[in-house]
Amino acid sequence: MDLGIRGRTALVCASTAGLGEATARALAAEGVRVVVCGRRGDVARAIAAELPEAIGLEIDLTEPDAATRLVTQAERAFGPIDILVLNSPGPPPGGSADITATDTVSAVESLVLPHQRLVSQVLPGMRARGWGRIVALASIGVVTPIPSLALSNIGRAALAGYLKTLATEVAADGVTVNLLLPGRISTARTIEMNTYRAAREGVDVEEFAARAQAAIPAGRYGTPAEFASAAAFLCGEGASYITGTTLRCDGGAVPSL
Repeated sequence: MDLGIRGRTALVCASTAGLGEATARALAAEGVRVVVCGRRGDVARAIAAELPEAIGLEIDLTEPDAATRLVTQAERAFGPIDILVLNSPGPPPGGSADITATDTVSAVESLVLPHQRLVSQVLPGMRARGWGRIVALASIGVVTPIPSLALSNIGRAALAGYLKTLATEVAADGVTVNLLLPGRISTARTIEMNTYRAAREGVDVEEFAARAQAAIPAGRYGTPAEFASAAAFLCGEGASYITGTTLRCDGGAVPSL
């Protein structure tokens, strides 16, 4: 399926591993010029070198001026940003009773502020050109809070509220804003969480992982490529009437409609 975005430019945050990297690769396969970025500049550049038309940039998006610097470098290389994929590493696991006010501020600073700053940088140009795609790689914690991930649940829910509000404000300008929610996908983050929760429950990590997999109606974990295909679709021309929504990629794990 041709998504109709060949020649567009995409900025994919936290794309040096996991779902961000998979999304960058999926967009590159559609003929999109891709900006790969993350704290590990060497990895970003190595991934970019494997793609048809891409650059790799080192950036820590929690720094106050990082969004401005990143967009400036990206536009210097490829011109205006047409597609913005928001993504960030998850905060440390832990329960709600254990977190402090400082922890909560940190969650907002890592999961909300960098994305809001990036949106403010690229949105005016998208609206002026009458075309844009903003897709946030979030978590099913947005619709069903995940045990032991209190900080992630707080930060990602706040981001979802911001983006839903934004979607209604820019829909008439040809800019769509959506969230893609991963369930259990085979990534390093999933392994990290399995290890953490297995330790808390006092069970073997393999046993916990098998039990978690058995609870998924699809009977398996998803792959990063499957998730990235959904992300690329939301960035395409065919998704021009889909905005302000959350799409789950979870193998049917969330029991609600």
